[in-house]
Amino acid sequence: MENAFVIVTLSGLLTACAVAPQQQLQQPVASVKEEAVPLAQEQAEDLALDEEETLAKARAELEARLPKVELSSTMLYQLMKAEFEFRTGEWQGPYLTMLSLAQQTRDPRLARRAAEMAVAAKQADDTLAAVRLWHDLDPESEEATQYFVGMVVTSENIADIEPIFEKRLREATPGRRGLLMFQMQQLLTRAKDKDAAGAMLERLIAPYGETMEARIVRAQSLLARGDKAGAQQQARAALAAKPDSEIAALMLAQAIEDEDQIMALFDQFLKNNPNAREVRAARARILVNRKDYPAARQEFEVLLKDQPDNVAHLYAIGILATQMNDAIGAENYFTRFVEVLGRNPEDERDPSRALLILSQLAEERGDLNGALQWLDKVPDGTDQQTLFSSQLRRAHVIGKQGDLSSARRLLAGLKTEDASQQAQVAVAESQLLRDAGRTQEAYKLMEAAAKRFPKNADLLYDFALLAEKMGRVDVMEQQLREVMAQAPDNHHAYNALGYSLAERNVRLQEAYGLIAKAMEMAPGDPFIMDSMGWIHYRLGNLEEAEKHLRRAYSLRRDPEIAVHLGEVLWKKGDKLAAQQLWREARAKDPHNDTLRTTLARLGLSL
Repeated sequence: MENAFVIVTLSGLLTACAVAPQQQLQQPVASVKEEAVPLAQEQAEDLALDEEETLAKARAELEARLPKVELSSTMLYQLMKAEFEFRTGEWQGPYLTMLSLAQQTRDPRLARRAAEMAVAAKQADDTLAAVRLWHDLDPESEEATQYFVGMVVTSENIADIEPIFEKRLREATPGRRGLLMFQMQQLLTRAKDKDAAGAMLERLIAPYGETMEARIVRAQSLLARGDKAGAQQQARAALAAKPDSEIAALMLAQAIEDEDQIMALFDQFLKNNPNAREVRAARARILVNRKDYPAARQEFEVLLKDQPDNVAHLYAIGILATQMNDAIGAENYFTRFVEVLGRNPEDERDPSRALLILSQLAEERGDLNGALQWLDKVPDGTDQQTLFSSQLRRAHVIGKQGDLSSARRLLAGLKTEDASQQAQVAVAESQLLRDAGRTQEAYKLMEAAAKRFPKNADLLYDFALLAEKMGRVDVMEQQLREVMAQAPDNHHAYNALGYSLAERNVRLQEAYGLIAKAMEMAPGDPFIMDSMGWIHYRLGNLEEAEKHLRRAYSLRRDPEIAVHLGEVLWKKGDKLAAQQLWREARAKDPHNDTLRTTLARLGLSL
C-alpha cells in the first residue's frame, strides 16, 4: 500500500524559509534612513507582547546591529536614481547600485532591497547573490536567515546551510529539537541534489540518532530511497522508544505494504491510545478505501465527538452518509459543515461542493425552493467549473418546477468556449426535455449533439441510455461500444450494455462477460453488483443472484436493487421478504418504473 499516509510536519524550519522570496519580499526600502521591520501578528500574540512594544524592541535590536553610515548627497542621489529607474521598468542598473552600496556601507537593508529588485525581475541567481550578502551583513537577522535558507536549499550547492542547521539543533531544547529535525527534512526534500541532501541530513541527526524523532527522520529517508525493510526497522524502534507516538505509528504504517497488517497495527495502537486522533483518522481512510462505509463513518463520528466543529470530519461523514443512502444524515452533516465555515471566514475551504450536494438532497425530498436557496449560497469566487455546475443544477431545478422555458434560457446563456462544457449543456437540456415528457425532442437534441461531439464519451453514454428508453437498442449498443472504444476503462458502459442484454433476456453469456468485466474494473460498485445478480437470475443461478443482490443492497439501498432482490426472493418462495422489499422501494420512489413493470409481469399488486 504505497503512499497511504503522509507524515505531516509543522510549518517551515525557520518560519518562512520554505516560502519563495517572491512571496515575501514586498516591503520596499525607500532609503538608508527608513526601514520597516514587519513582525507577524501571530508572533506578537504568541509572545504576549503589545505589538507596538514588540516593533519598538525589534527596531532597537536592528539599529544596534546596523553600521553607522552617513547619508551623503552622492549616496542619496544614487539611491533616488536607482529607485526612479526601477519604477520605470529598469532592474539591472538599480540592482547593481543597491548591491554595490550594500557592499560599501555594510548596510543589510540595501542588500535586501537589491534582493527585492531581483525578485521582481525574476532573476534567481541575482536574488541569491543579494540574499547571501544580506545574510552575511546581518547573520543575526531571522528574516535574512529565512530567505537565505529558502534560496540556498534549491540551489546547486546546499553546503552553506549545514552550519545554520547544525547550530539550530545544537542550541535547541530537547523538546524543540525533534520538531526541527522534521522541518529540516521537509526543507531538504526540495534540494536538487538528493544524495547530498540525504547525506547532510544524516550528519545533522547523527548526534541525536537514538531519539524517536531521529529514527522517524531516518525511516522517512530510507522509505524515499525504496528501502522499506530499513524504514520499518527504524519506525519500529521509534515506536518502541515512544509507544504512544502517533507519528511513529503512522510512519510504520507508511512503511508496511500489507493493509491487513496496517489495520492490526492501528487496532492495537488505538486499544492502548484511544484518543489518538491522527491514527483513528488514518484507520477511517483505509475503511473508506475498502468501501466499509458504516465502519468508516463510526470512526469519524468518534473523532467528531471531541471536535464537533471539525469541518474535515463533518464533510467526510456527509460523503459517507450519501454513499450509505442516508439522505437525512448527509443533509445534517453538510448543513453543519456550511454553518461552521460561515462562522470562520478565515477558513479558506470552499463550501461550493457541499452546497451542490445540499441542493440535490433538497430536490430529492421535494423541496425545490430549498434546492435553489442552497445554490444561491455558492460564492462568486469559487472555481469556474463549480460555478458552471451550479448553473446546470439551477436550470435542472427550475425545469423541475415546471418552468421549462426559463430553464432553457438559463442554459442558452451559459456561453463557453470549452467543448466539454458545451456538451454538458446539451445533456442538461436533453434531461430537461425528458423530465417534461418531450422525449422525442430530447432524442433529436442528443442525436445532433453526438454528431457535434463524437469524442465526448460522457455524452455518448447519456445518448445511449436515452436511445434505449426510446426503444432504439441498436443505437444504444452502437453508442456504448463507441464509448468502450474511446474509454476502455469506462466500467459504466460495459455494465449498461450487459444489463440491457440481461434485462431483455438475450445473449446472456455475452451479457455475463460484459458485467464481469465491469465488476473487475469496479468491484465495489453496488450497481454493477446489481447487474451481476440480475444476470445470474436470468441464467437461473438463484443462490448466486441473491448473494450479489444482497451485497449490493447492503451497500446502497436503492429502489431498483430492492425490486430485483425482491423478485429473486419471490422466485425462491420467500414471498413475505419479497413484498417487504417492494414496499421499501415504493416508499422511496412511488413511481419507479422497474417496480411497476415487475409487479405487472408477475401479476401482483401491493
